[in-house]
Amino acid sequence: MALGEGCPAGGSAYAALETSMRRRLGRECLYVPSCRLGLYVALRHWCPPGGRVLMSPVNDDVIFFVVLAAGLRPVQAPLRPWDGTVDPAAVPESVWRSLSCVLTTNLYGNPDPAPELRARCEASGIPLIEDAAHAIGSRVGGHPVGTFGAASVFSLSKHVGAKTGGFLAVADPGMRARLAAERDALLVPSRLTADLAYALRPYAEAGVRGLRLARAAHAVLRLLGREERPEIRMPLRPGELARALGTAPGLDRFHSWVRVDMHDYRLRPSRVRLRRTARLLAGLDERLTVHRSGTRRLLASPWAGPGADSGADSGAGEGEGQPLFRVPLLVEDRDAAVAALARHRITTGYLYDPPLDAYAGEAFTDPSPAPEGAAWFARHALPVDPRRADQVIGILRAAGIRPAAPPETSNGTRGTSGTRGTSGASSNTRGARDTGTRSTGGIGGTHDTGGIGGIGG
Repeated sequence: MALGEGCPAGGSAYAALETSMRRRLGRECLYVPSCRLGLYVALRHWCPPGGRVLMSPVNDDVIFFVVLAAGLRPVQAPLRPWDGTVDPAAVPESVWRSLSCVLTTNLYGNPDPAPELRARCEASGIPLIEDAAHAIGSRVGGHPVGTFGAASVFSLSKHVGAKTGGFLAVADPGMRARLAAERDALLVPSRLTADLAYALRPYAEAGVRGLRLARAAHAVLRLLGREERPEIRMPLRPGELARALGTAPGLDRFHSWVRVDMHDYRLRPSRVRLRRTARLLAGLDERLTVHRSGTRRLLASPWAGPGADSGADSGAGEGEGQPLFRVPLLVEDRDAAVAALARHRITTGYLYDPPLDAYAGEAFTDPSPAPEGAAWFARHALPVDPRRADQVIGILRAAGIRPAAPPETSNGTRGTSGTRGTSGASSNTRGARDTGTRSTGGIGGTHDTGGIGGIGG
């Protein structure tokens, strides 16, 4: 099959990848060209149009737009301020009764409380869908993240580094054929230009890094008006978004938001993409080992939240520790930390600030009933690639970066690692501007990509 020629729709071209993930997860797995497309398929399959989806407000905005495109109403959840996980106990009963689905985030690979969320979903008769884009190697109670809900989605752009592809995993194997048909109906034909760009991208990125041209690339994109993220969050364009909502569910009117950082998110994969993905997926275990090691070192640093080091192995099983995709260090002045890292050519990506309810407003989402924990975490979290743990620790120490002070609780006292979504943090959630905090334009990415300092999977 020639470069740019899409693989057959029958799915045989995906078999090796699906078999590999099925063995790893113990669930039926369906290959998808991106995590975001897999999530859209899952939401459309399990949720009725107009349904309400509980989700994390500290999340990639692309995922927010996927939920809207599926014809659903986002409902922002309270978060625990020290790790950014969903706090089920802080969700009012009235909210639980109104939901059609719960969507976990497992931010940076740190697992949300899936057993507790599954129990609440089962009691309410609604599906739990797990976004495991950052958590392909994470575990809860010895079980892989992605094995608790009716469905889960994984990215092959994060730990795997393929910059394309993902999986939709399901609890009921009998749903596979129908989901495969729903996936195939959304795919667009492969393009020679897109596959050439994909094949050449690793070399282009290496050249940009080697020649220290990342800032120049940003400047050119801004000059040409091609920069998709002038800030951490993409432009909301509320008027246009309101008009698109009138057409939901459907991807076409939401394409300009959903495609950000990954324009090929629904492209039928060519053989060149699948071959490269298979080669990289074969090395996943070695990558996870490196991530575990770096995670341990970062969680033992002064910038880890209280109890983070002692809890590093919690839920992972066999004392291995979690192979976090990024480790969220908690710093007092993130702008200063980002600038210190940028001086050493380390770009900070995967920032999700401000939280989605502050970003989008009540016209497009229900706000969190307790937003303080999310606001505090979003403002102080510094996502660090665990593969660069020692270098980052040295830079932060030399720059005199201080750990974030514990957030105040509702009674005015300082919280501890047990604080559960009750911080009294300021509402100032302004993101850092133009200091290396965002991805490098078209070279970086968010939920599904991962270029030079790019965002997520």
